[in-house]
Amino acid sequence: MGYFNCIALAFLMALSFSSIDVGLAARHLQQLPPMPTLPTTTLPPLPSIPNLPQPTMPRPGALPPLPTMPALPTFPAIPTATLPPLPSMPSIPTIPTAIPSIPFLSPPPSPSSTP
Repeated sequence: MGYFNCIALAFLMALSFSSIDVGLAARHLQQLPPMPTLPTTTLPPLPSIPNLPQPTMPRPGALPPLPTMPALPTFPAIPTATLPPLPSMPSIPTIPTAIPSIPFLSPPPSPSSTP
């Protein structure tokens, strides 16, 4: 737990020191004089796209038919195994659910005072 607190404190300190530099840089940028406007230039027009010949695609019906798959070889039948019957499990004794009554203990007899 102490190690985690040390790491958390170091992270917090690093974060605070980094934010100080950012704050000073922002203040420095706000105090600069305004920037002069830059001259603008006009861009030349883009060249036109030439017309290219369209490729000719064969029609879907003109494609050659797909080759047929050869027949798969047949495998011999696997013999089935018969398992012997499972032995019967012994019966589990039942746990009594009735709570026995607690005997009531009578208080000890009070001492009698004799004169």
